[in-house]
Amino acid sequence: MNASRTRAPRLPLVALVCSVALLSGCSDSGSSGRKEMSTTQAAQAAVPAAAGDLQSAYQKVIKDVLPSVVQIQASGDLGSGVVYDDKGHIVTNAHVVGNEKTFKVTTANNENELTATLVYSYPEQDLAVIKLDKVPDGLRPAAFGDSAKVQVGQIVLAMGSPLGLSSSVTQGIVSATGRTVSESGSGGGTGATIPNMVQTSAAINPGNSGGALVNLDGQVIGIPTLAAVDPTFGDSAAPGIGFAIPASMVKTVADQIIENGKVTDSGRAALGITGRTVVDDSFQPAGVAVVEVKNGGAADKAGIEAGDVITQLGDTSITTITSLSEALAADRPGQKTSVTFTRAGSAKTVKVTLGEQ
Repeated sequence: MNASRTRAPRLPLVALVCSVALLSGCSDSGSSGRKEMSTTQAAQAAVPAAAGDLQSAYQKVIKDVLPSVVQIQASGDLGSGVVYDDKGHIVTNAHVVGNEKTFKVTTANNENELTATLVYSYPEQDLAVIKLDKVPDGLRPAAFGDSAKVQVGQIVLAMGSPLGLSSSVTQGIVSATGRTVSESGSGGGTGATIPNMVQTSAAINPGNSGGALVNLDGQVIGIPTLAAVDPTFGDSAAPGIGFAIPASMVKTVADQIIENGKVTDSGRAALGITGRTVVDDSFQPAGVAVVEVKNGGAADKAGIEAGDVITQLGDTSITTITSLSEALAADRPGQKTSVTFTRAGSAKTVKVTLGEQ
């Protein structure tokens, strides 16, 4: 098991190096030399001051938010969760809860195990809500931020229970926003294609799933969900590339589950088909064969039939079921687009009004 240490970025180093250069070229006497010495001393003093300010900011965020991050045990699997409200609702990943209905929960400030029950799991977005059977005193809900304000370069902390090490914190930045990522259907993933994910360099390890990605204002901006894998190295984790479901989607899904006991408005576009990837004569992915068409769905209304092979959605070429899912993730229910497919060797293009997943 590898452990990593967080370290404050040494941003003022440039100022320090410049000041040293000035000192080496200054005269031996006079007010100019004294001024340059003063500049050097000020720069040197700024280095620990800046590091101390950042360290204090980290510690404040951890103190404020870590009590809202819990460890969830489902059978033999461990994951993390975030306290959503003062009624004991906890939001986590669907792949953390799996097929379980009851869970053991440990909070950051209480070693006693609590019990919780599943409210609803929504694998299509890899989110779920569980509820504590008894709400302990002092349970602290997390504050969720505005996903629209998340910017590349922001410093973030990932909090959770990686490899079962509860209340762990790692540090990084927001590396990118708006990523569409498809989970593996094996290895514990739900196979979901999730749009608008936040990419981060903060370490995301097994057990971090369902925890909190937090900005320096102490707001949860995402739920860490998966780390990228490198297929050239046997699908091992690619260091420094993790993904979190944005807070806006977390709130949308969690609010519906808490209010209605299920997701009533997913906001996710769908064709209304069951499909599979097909290959060409060179055994290369060549499209998505329609296996089944949902009665009354978008594809059905557009005249798409079982046996058709979809090769394009709008302007996007479709070669695999994953590429179709990713293309749909960028669209909205009710949006009009075109679908190109082949039927009995002939290509056809039809207009489709997308439905909802």
